[in-house]
Amino acid sequence: MNIATIGTGFIVDTFLAAAKQIEGLNCAAMYSRREESAQPLADKYAIPTIYTELEALMADPKIDFVYIASPNSLHFEQAHLALEHGKHVICEKPFTSTVAELDRLIALAKRKNLMLFEAITTLHLPNYQLAKEQLDKLGSIKFIQCNYSQYSSRYNQLLSGETPNVFSTQFSGGALTDINIYNLHFVMNMFGVPQSVSYTPNKHPNGIDTSGILVLKYPDFIAQCVGCKDTNSMNFVLIQGEQGYLHVEQGANGCRRLILHAEGRETVLNAQTNDNLLYYELAAFKQMYEAQNLERCYQLLEHSRSVIETVVQARKDANIVFAADTQDV
Repeated sequence: MNIATIGTGFIVDTFLAAAKQIEGLNCAAMYSRREESAQPLADKYAIPTIYTELEALMADPKIDFVYIASPNSLHFEQAHLALEHGKHVICEKPFTSTVAELDRLIALAKRKNLMLFEAITTLHLPNYQLAKEQLDKLGSIKFIQCNYSQYSSRYNQLLSGETPNVFSTQFSGGALTDINIYNLHFVMNMFGVPQSVSYTPNKHPNGIDTSGILVLKYPDFIAQCVGCKDTNSMNFVLIQGEQGYLHVEQGANGCRRLILHAEGRETVLNAQTNDNLLYYELAAFKQMYEAQNLERCYQLLEHSRSVIETVVQARKDANIVFAADTQDV
């Protein structure tokens, strides 16, 4: 399974470190607009080829998968190009800026019998599966609290008058798409699509959300999802039922440890042994690829589509408009 990467940020470094741990998975090439940007990672992981032209990378017959970790607004265009060239795709979250973009990618992948994955770590973590198994011990669920807050190194640039990609409506940035989306995946993969969605953000004058509270209303409970790029916090998920509650340490992105409070006692649970969280999703993708399990791949796509649809509803509720909203796809 030969992979090429697009992007040179820290997440690519983490991805390559995870890939190195999985037998039979090889990074054969990297793409960057500037060769010098990719060279340090290429040297670190002994990657033989750096492309500075996307078409050249896509034409490389050795490449099976393309991993996309570029600015959010470029995901659709680059994933579409890869699929057109017969490559399977792993795309960082958020998958796309709009539902229409994702629908086009899904249709193209299915037409070509290709695999298309959203690189959302949460769904593939052993502790996330373990959390699902504890739900029946909590009784009727009444309230869920999620907080994933991480002060962005780019926030100071925003305050000084610059507009980094992650805080740009042009590049489909903001706290909801970049960080709160982990909370959305956590809740929606566990409980399905909510009845209604509302989003109350702190907005910068440029129109982007730097933090915010997303409220998902279900028939019998409420889920509150907090995502902040302008402050730090203790990150956590609390699932509260009539007979107990489950504390997920380090939140939806990490699921580092579970503490179950039920039946009058506290039980600590942990099924994760690898500190690199991307290891688990890559192992799952490789397993599906080797088994040619397109059915499972497309099930995950339907879930991702429901999350993107919810994100778009939340943005509309908060009047957060991306450049992609006005573009034809």
